[in-house]
Amino acid sequence: MPPQTPLSSASAALRRRLLQSLRTRGGADSGASRWTSPGHEERPKGYLLNRTPLPPGQSRKWEDWELPCYITSFLTIVILGVGLNAKPDLTIETWAHEKALERLKMENNLAANNNDSSESP
Repeated sequence: MPPQTPLSSASAALRRRLLQSLRTRGGADSGASRWTSPGHEERPKGYLLNRTPLPPGQSRKWEDWELPCYITSFLTIVILGVGLNAKPDLTIETWAHEKALERLKMENNLAANNNDSSESP
């Protein structure tokens, strides 16, 4: 076996140490550690937000925050939808297009005036 250089031996030691730490973190046999914990329930209940379903025929009562939140969300969507559709078009392309149309109109007017002045005598 060829002699190891200091760099290869250091990289091998680092690799060994990283692989060992990856194996122990989160492993089933290691139990609770700094990175994992066993949890507080045997198994998940399987319901949304851990709420058990109501008996048939009963409806869920709204909480105090729900109505203002839904109204505010709806109004925000309406205001943004109307406001963003009604905003002025301030892009550079639109400005340049308007300026080009103005110049064409001025050129056409000058050409028409030149034609009128040359035909009148």
